[in-house]
Amino acid sequence: MKTLVLLAHPNIETSRINKAWTKRLMSEENMTVHNLYAAYPDGKIDVKHEQQLLLNHDRIVFQFPLYWYSSPSLLKEWQDVVLEYGWAYGTNGTKLHGKELLLVISTGGPASAYQAGGYNLFSMSELTKPFQATANLTGMKFLPSFTLQGAHRLTEEEIEENAEELAGYIGTL
Repeated sequence: MKTLVLLAHPNIETSRINKAWTKRLMSEENMTVHNLYAAYPDGKIDVKHEQQLLLNHDRIVFQFPLYWYSSPSLLKEWQDVVLEYGWAYGTNGTKLHGKELLLVISTGGPASAYQAGGYNLFSMSELTKPFQATANLTGMKFLPSFTLQGAHRLTEEEIEENAEELAGYIGTL
């Protein structure tokens, strides 16, 4: 299965987690890692190029740190312009039908903060409902997310172990 990882981190060089994940995933066969912030530093997305990437892959991964309970802004912009009516949804919008969508998310706060009654009041499942709705609207199968929480407290060894877990997780879906 060909997998496209859409990396959406506005400052990947300062990220311990997303940088380790990216490095590890880039070594996988049949996996394309596409850094949106590197490809579009001006924020102007090449829609046709992005749609062709989607067509060439079976599984789509959105990899990002959680920013204000959602993705960084460029991934939202990517969704707004790439997932066009008549292409991704609506009349004749069947290009993504049967593909898979996976979220790979890092948070600085601990898992206990992301649950009913926790510091942030809502679970990660609740916070990712818009992505689930996107998968539904575009005919994709929404896969269980891979999350790493409490990222600020991890050792380098734990980060490397988690990057291996991620590669294994994607490989066994």
